[in-house]
Amino acid sequence: MRRPLLLVLTLLLVATGCHKEPIYELDQVDLRPPSPDKDQLKTNEEYAAILHANLFQTGLSANALFELGQCIESIGDKELAREVLISNFMNKPGVILPSDTAMRADLDAFITDTYRRFLVRDPSEAERTWFRNMIAADPNITSELVYYAFALSNEHLYY
Repeated sequence: MRRPLLLVLTLLLVATGCHKEPIYELDQVDLRPPSPDKDQLKTNEEYAAILHANLFQTGLSANALFELGQCIESIGDKELAREVLISNFMNKPGVILPSDTAMRADLDAFITDTYRRFLVRDPSEAERTWFRNMIAADPNITSELVYYAFALSNEHLYY
């Protein structure tokens, strides 16, 4: 009689004593903006040189850089000067742009390549999702428009 009672008490203790509390673990999330270390403004010559390298995958001569720098410096509205520079580069032969078909065939690769090319970093997941949804929803968005937007972005102006 004592043995079954002891067995029942042991089972009760085991059943109530082995209750495991759930453990909630959180991933560490970096809440800083994606480019917190970029704080040095590019000079006009640096901007033109990097833009040319991004669009043509080649460098500019020192004379051409000097002339472009002087041209940008002579225009009061620097953003307008950069827009004109980008438009001129985009209209020249030899610009390396992915086709729209290639862009839409693999949006994730296009977005990652564009971020690396212009901003020298990988996109955050939120940025990737936003661009993927925007490009997928609008058939009028071309790779040229995306490159134009990245070239004019504030982040592209800083190291």
